[in-house]
Amino acid sequence: MKPLDLGDLSQLLGYSIRRAQLWIFKEFSRQLAAFEISPAQFSVLCVIDANPGVNQLAVAQLLSIERAGLGRLVDHLEARGLVRRTASAINRRYYVLYLTEAGTALLGRLRPAAAESDKALAAKIGPRAYKELQRALSVFVGDA
Repeated sequence: MKPLDLGDLSQLLGYSIRRAQLWIFKEFSRQLAAFEISPAQFSVLCVIDANPGVNQLAVAQLLSIERAGLGRLVDHLEARGLVRRTASAINRRYYVLYLTEAGTALLGRLRPAAAESDKALAAKIGPRAYKELQRALSVFVGDA
């Protein structure tokens, strides 16, 4: 059977970025699998680590995760003993998040796995292209 033609998609940068994102996500998921952590959970752990006592809603907004989805994700991390969620002293309607000792320790073991995933990307596209891509895409970091 003849392979399907992508048509106009092959000329669209957005499609290429999406394909790259799928490859990166698969590679990153493979690196994290031994820890039973998803890329989304890793992202949440990183944000909480960088912002102890962060409001749960702020995490959802920063990472572009729906509130309900983040709630389930935090439920899972809390059940694993990685995150502690408490009512905010400032506004009791909000929850604030902290890493537990176990969460901090696990994040320390996850960071090398994340670095390996990035090394695999650099190996696939070359170190120069990796740096250029990182620089070019940096304009989107922080866009929520």
